Amino acid sequence: MVYLTRKVEFSASHLYHNPALSPEENRRIFGKCNNPHGHGHNYVLEVTIAGEPDPRTGMVLDLKELKDILQREILDRMDHRFLNYEVPELAGKIPTTETIAMAIWQLLEPRINHRGQGQLHRVRLYETPDLFVDCIRNGQ
Repeated sequence: MVYLTRKVEFSASHLYHNPALSPEENRRIFGKCNNPHGHGHNYVLEVTIAGEPDPRTGMVLDLKELKDILQREILDRMDHRFLNYEVPELAGKIPTTETIAMAIWQLLEPRINHRGQGQLHRVRLYETPDLFVDCIRNGQ
């Protein structure tokens, strides 16, 4: 088994707010992340594909294909966006790093796994250099 990882970066803003909570409760739970004007991050996304290299090409997945998928499904959709309001997959959700990583997994999995080569193994999303979330196939 070979694990191939591609890294991309995007900038986006978000706001943590639960409309079911009072303004005071939102401020208490989410602190400065509850700023009504939002705040931004320079996210780093690592996407790992697991599989056996194709004997004809030596690749687990064509790198250009993977780059194109990430551009179309993630960067075009999330880069320089206010995640709460401009990304349909996050509408009505609190866009924590966990929630964003799960949305990215759901966007990528059908685009990658149907190709018959590698399978999506891990989505790692860094919100800051010292904070990241992993979504891993089957919790492995």
